[in-house]
Amino acid sequence: MSDVRHVLVLPDRDAAEEAAEALGERFGLDEEPRIVRDALAGEDDAEDAQWLVVLRDEEGLLDPEWLDEFAGEWDGWREEP
Repeated sequence: MSDVRHVLVLPDRDAAEEAAEALGERFGLDEEPRIVRDALAGEDDAEDAQWLVVLRDEEGLLDPEWLDEFAGEWDGWREEP
């Protein structure tokens, strides 16, 4: 098995939490996606942060195009590995 991870970049914590919950509901994921705050370089303001939803996909079951569309529902995007 490979260690495939997908990273969705979302504009705020609420969007990240909602997306993580929706991912679990839509896919029945074995592992809860991780939510990580990513401060933008050189910015101290909490408003200048992105929120990342990191999910493992060891079996390669998640379609990257679908994840792009999914992240777009919360004004986010999927980072290319």
